[in-house]
Amino acid sequence: MENVIMIVITLVAAVGAYIAGSRISKKDSGSIVRQAEELASKVLDDARREAETIAKEAELKAKDEALQIKDEYEQELREKKKELQGLEKRLGQKEENLDKKVALFDQKELDILKKEQIFTQKEQSLQQRDEELKQAADVQRAKLETISGMSASEAKKELMDAMEDEAKHDAAKLIKIIEEEARETADKKAKELISLAVQRYAGEYVAEKTVSVVPLPSDEMKGRIIGREGRNIRALEAATGIDLIIDDTPEAVILSGFNPVRREVARLSLEKLIADGRIHPGRIEEVVAKSTEEVEQTIKEAGEQAAFDLGVHGIHPEVLKLIGRLRYRTSYTQNVYQHSLEVAFLCGIMAAELGVNVKQAKRAGLLHDLGKAVDHEVEGSHAVIGAELARKYGESPKIVHAIMAHHEDEKPTTVLAVLVQAADALSGARPGARREMMETYVKRLDDLERIATSFSGVTNSFAIQAGREIRVMVSSDQITDDQSLIMARDIAKKIEAEMTYPGQIKVNVIRETRAVEYAR
Repeated sequence: MENVIMIVITLVAAVGAYIAGSRISKKDSGSIVRQAEELASKVLDDARREAETIAKEAELKAKDEALQIKDEYEQELREKKKELQGLEKRLGQKEENLDKKVALFDQKELDILKKEQIFTQKEQSLQQRDEELKQAADVQRAKLETISGMSASEAKKELMDAMEDEAKHDAAKLIKIIEEEARETADKKAKELISLAVQRYAGEYVAEKTVSVVPLPSDEMKGRIIGREGRNIRALEAATGIDLIIDDTPEAVILSGFNPVRREVARLSLEKLIADGRIHPGRIEEVVAKSTEEVEQTIKEAGEQAAFDLGVHGIHPEVLKLIGRLRYRTSYTQNVYQHSLEVAFLCGIMAAELGVNVKQAKRAGLLHDLGKAVDHEVEGSHAVIGAELARKYGESPKIVHAIMAHHEDEKPTTVLAVLVQAADALSGARPGARREMMETYVKRLDDLERIATSFSGVTNSFAIQAGREIRVMVSSDQITDDQSLIMARDIAKKIEAEMTYPGQIKVNVIRETRAVEYAR
């Protein structure tokens, strides 16, 4: 490439010389032209030779590169061929292995078919043997039924009965062992907790009835209370919603009604009217309104005082009013307000011994009979009503559950619910806490003895402890010691299902064996 450039420069120089020579005098022009032509010819020859040389070198170089490319291609082709030969060899080996495996699988398939034929023959043989055994068993069963004089179903039933009796016997033994173990570890601690709680709290007891008696200064006051054509007594009954009974009882008027708050309003109003002496419809309405305000204030103060005494705070004002209304409510002659306080204290004491939240336990105990403040106005169990009221006024789910579960309206699932249930039973079942009418008392004793004697094997039953215990005497020939445990549980379950009673009832099944002989 450089040579070609030199040639081009030389030509340019020659042309320039030629142009310059044309300007020289004609005299020298001939010689100069000749020299230029010679020089140009020489330059052209040199350039031609140089170009031929360059062309030959380029051709040789191209041939060398072509040969090199050919060698590389042939080398690559040889490697590819060698690689293909290796692949072909491996494929041949794999094909040979596959042929061997196919042959092996064919052989295994033949073996499996032979084994299936053998198994089919054995299965047919076993089925035939089963049929023979079944026929033999039928023949044997028929012979056994003939010998024993009892059908297979009867024998099965007798066997099942025997197994059931044995299972009951074993279950009774297991129950006895478990109860003894549990009693050894738990009975002592439970008694300590309960006795400690009862000893540390002694609640006042107030007995009230569903009627109130208002004393009169003289029998002449009865006529003034009745009024002309009975207008005063009608006005008083209409204003208070309580019936006034004016009979032959000397110097006394009886107020009768199921709403204790209204009865208290009527009592206060009548006492004020008697003391004032002015008894007429207008005055009656005025005095009843004033007495109603006083009773409402007393109710509010009673609820606040209960919460203060227990150290329970944050109770909704409407709930406090309901607690105060319990002051005028009784259950089996036990004042529900005092009962609620007692249950709250007992819950708190037992919770402290068990390491449970004391304030929460007191709160649940105080509110457990909340429904009794309105159960005469709303249909349903007082536990369910109380739980709904507590939920309505923002009490926690644990408190609501404890209220709902304290009479098994809901199964107790927390320690708090069990504590409230136990404290409620303690407060209601302690001696002197509650009294009943004679008719109800006698009927409960009769029902207890009737339920106990309805079980087979019972010879006598005696309801004692004012109906809080039933002693059942059983025949030792018909009932075993283990069966007596089961009978006690069954009697207790039947009492729970068929009777309504305060507190709890102890079922005591007694079995004894007596050997009697006379010496003559």
